[in-house]
Amino acid sequence: MKYLVHFSRLFVGVLFIISGLIKLNDPVGFSYKLDEYFGETVFNMPFLLPFTLAIALFVVILEVILGVMLLVGYKPKFTVWSLLGLILFFTFLTFYSAYFNVVKDCGCFGDALKLTPWESFTKDVVLLVFILVLFFGKNHIQPLFGTKFAAIASLLSIILSCYLGYHVLNHLPVIDFRAYAVTKNIQKGMEIPEGAPKSEYEMKFIYEVNGAKKEFSDKELMNIPPNAKFIERIDKVIKEGYVPPIHDFGLEKDGSDYKDDILNEAKVILFTVYNLDKSNPEGLKLLEAFNQKAKAKGYHVLAVTGSDSTAIEKIKKQYGFTFDFYFCDPTTIKTIERANPSIVVLNKGTVMQKAHYNDIDNINL
Repeated sequence: MKYLVHFSRLFVGVLFIISGLIKLNDPVGFSYKLDEYFGETVFNMPFLLPFTLAIALFVVILEVILGVMLLVGYKPKFTVWSLLGLILFFTFLTFYSAYFNVVKDCGCFGDALKLTPWESFTKDVVLLVFILVLFFGKNHIQPLFGTKFAAIASLLSIILSCYLGYHVLNHLPVIDFRAYAVTKNIQKGMEIPEGAPKSEYEMKFIYEVNGAKKEFSDKELMNIPPNAKFIERIDKVIKEGYVPPIHDFGLEKDGSDYKDDILNEAKVILFTVYNLDKSNPEGLKLLEAFNQKAKAKGYHVLAVTGSDSTAIEKIKKQYGFTFDFYFCDPTTIKTIERANPSIVVLNKGTVMQKAHYNDIDNINL
């Protein structure tokens, strides 16, 4: 039991630290996952939506701290009880996601490692087993190098974790695991390799028959009663095919998509503003002056947003913006960059530079 506890201590501690640090590198991204869970299609808890970033920061910092406390052996009873509570919470979330197929990626390892819902649930079950070993064998968990060292190491983990969280929120993730990272090419990210597996769909037709909704497959259409009323068609994915890293990028304006033209230009600057109503006013104030500076250097400057034309006209008038706004799916914009607004420099579709609005002066034109 003693050796099993030591192995579990090492395995669980290291995994919690790695998982926590990856999410702490990008807490905004993890908060987007919590938005999905708290949204009306999953748990329908809208009162928690304003607090998702704070909850995300708390959870990921707690993961790191508990991992460190377990490894150094500081307050083992508190640590093990906390780990048990946390893993039971995670296991419930991942099971719910997998069973009801609601959140496709739990964000356990951020964008560094994508897991399917059932893979995430399996990972949590394995962790739960090892944490139960720690729970029943917690008497074997002794402080590493003494209680004083364990206390200092735990305190340092709190300080450093909080600093990292503060830094990435006011700048950008230290390591960018996304498909729009610097040096990545957007066109290549949208390519589908020859021979890649395609998704298979099953069409379901919903009709109202004698006041009740009934589902028919495409093979049963001949059996639909003549008095039935068509409601909707649902395409169910039977087998997921290859999905390119970038599959929903667009630059739409006045009903046309200009992404191919713009991505072929050598000097392009995108201001990413996924939601104009939620954008930072101090960041918006910096954009027009930078726009004039970039235009003088020969750059094509534009903004991408998920907001509607009314919000665009209002914000252009308020801040005196002279650059054009293009529509892009807000989820895609959140993936491109976390700050709202932020700055992305492109050269024929290749991401050359990215910056938080706090670091706009660091962009090298």
